[in-house]
Amino acid sequence: MDIVQERLTREYGLDLVLTAPSVEYKLKMKNGSIKSIHTPSQLLDPSAFATMEEPWVLVEVLTPQKYIGGILELVTGRRGIYKNLDYLSDERVLISAEMPLAQMIIDFYDKLKSVSSGYASLNYEFLDFREADLVKLDLLVAGELVDALSMIVHRLTAEKEGRALAEKLKSLIPRQQFEIAIQAAIGGKIIARETIPAMRKDVTKGLYGGDVTRKMKLLEKQKKGKKRMKRVGSVDIPQEAFLAILKK
Repeated sequence: MDIVQERLTREYGLDLVLTAPSVEYKLKMKNGSIKSIHTPSQLLDPSAFATMEEPWVLVEVLTPQKYIGGILELVTGRRGIYKNLDYLSDERVLISAEMPLAQMIIDFYDKLKSVSSGYASLNYEFLDFREADLVKLDLLVAGELVDALSMIVHRLTAEKEGRALAEKLKSLIPRQQFEIAIQAAIGGKIIARETIPAMRKDVTKGLYGGDVTRKMKLLEKQKKGKKRMKRVGSVDIPQEAFLAILKK
């Protein structure tokens, strides 16, 4: 993915925005009809539908025995349900589990290879759609909603994921001349916040001696200027911030 992105940018001059991969969700409307959505922006207000369903898959992992503990921990950490453990030989084990497709498609395979030192192999197949308590997690930068960073997550893990993404973005978005607020929200409720402090320019550098009021006047002028910039300023979000979602 990184190679394709780099070539498209360098050879064709494209300004790309990478977003987290999504799956199909089904909304059961209050009149009994079914509506399918594929992106967080398509998710309706919770009052507009009765229930929401997400796709689940059967996951089979073939691995050496010594990695069983780490793999089971990885699966259960992704809301997976352990089903069976088959010993194919003295060394090889087949682990079967069920888990949401959305939890598997982002970085599960990379984590699996890391946990098993590259020895585990993965196979999966679609099972069915299951009802879940899902919400839309929005990220706001300087008070502006960034649609490309929105995600659909389970309510139980929403606050944890919101805090993690806000902290990640804080380290990736460059500092400006004004303070930048990064907020994670569900609906109108803010569940996490990080603040990128403003860059401070030493406006008193050229002062030598004299009355202290000269220094205070310059600092007060700088303070008013920062307020004005915060009111009209915009924030450029680097590509690394969008990639942070893919590398949670």
